[in-house]
Amino acid sequence: MTDDTSAYEPPKVWTWNKESVGRFASINRPIAGPTHDKELPVGRHPLQLYSLATPNGVKVTVMLEELLAAGHKGAEYDAWLIKIDGNQFGSGFVAVNPNSKIPALMDRSGPEPIRVFESGSILVYLAEKFGAFLPTDVKTRAETFSWLFWQMGSAPYLGGGFGHFYAYAPTKIEYAIDRFAMEVKRQLDVLDRRLADNEYLAGDVYTIADMAVWPWYGSLAKGLLYGGGEFLSVQDYKNVQRWTDAIAARPAVKRGRMVNRTWGEPSSQLHERHEASDFETRTQDKIGEPAAS
Repeated sequence: MTDDTSAYEPPKVWTWNKESVGRFASINRPIAGPTHDKELPVGRHPLQLYSLATPNGVKVTVMLEELLAAGHKGAEYDAWLIKIDGNQFGSGFVAVNPNSKIPALMDRSGPEPIRVFESGSILVYLAEKFGAFLPTDVKTRAETFSWLFWQMGSAPYLGGGFGHFYAYAPTKIEYAIDRFAMEVKRQLDVLDRRLADNEYLAGDVYTIADMAVWPWYGSLAKGLLYGGGEFLSVQDYKNVQRWTDAIAARPAVKRGRMVNRTWGEPSSQLHERHEASDFETRTQDKIGEPAAS
């Protein structure tokens, strides 16, 4: 499908037209705040996560599973499913994240609950709370933060840019696809060059930087995002492929990517996580229940 982009002349004042935003018209809007009253459930663990297994959600569930694997019992958590179909605009969720995006975390371990939103912020919060996966030496710590914020700044070009125009936009616009494909390939080259001489992004230690970047660019490297693997020749980035495979093999990562997942093989879907044993007893191949609304 082609689009005559030269025919569009922006008006002096933009107005909201639901029909103009395609697939996501039912959930995208130019205002914030709740659309309906809906309280969030609260489980018995110190940490309450409200999320979905998108790349941003996987960052946090991987971190939590890695913390538990490292022996941090205080990192036990309940993971509640928030489907991105309007549930993110419920009053309870908006109270935790006024930006209405997953993931959002409530830490109820202290005398007063603490809310944390934005995936990068949650990773830093948990790393500092438990003293894990964030190096203490100044140089490596700085490198970790640099790559963490690289991901936060770069991924919108991958998702909202390339992913939207390549996979979701109602019309295929050559200029937009070329623009963002070029940028995503540049990003893959940035990663590939860094990983040519380093086992992980911050050097020889696995950190929250890897946990942030892997769900986005590891999935991209395996052709799992937007059906764009062949289009972007992702197999050419050999160092990214090596790093992706190494992280994917970690047991905590395997568990983390299952949490709040509602697609794929039933055995890979754990819609809600409340106990470590849920991975063995509550996946969709075991219980066959529909995803919570």
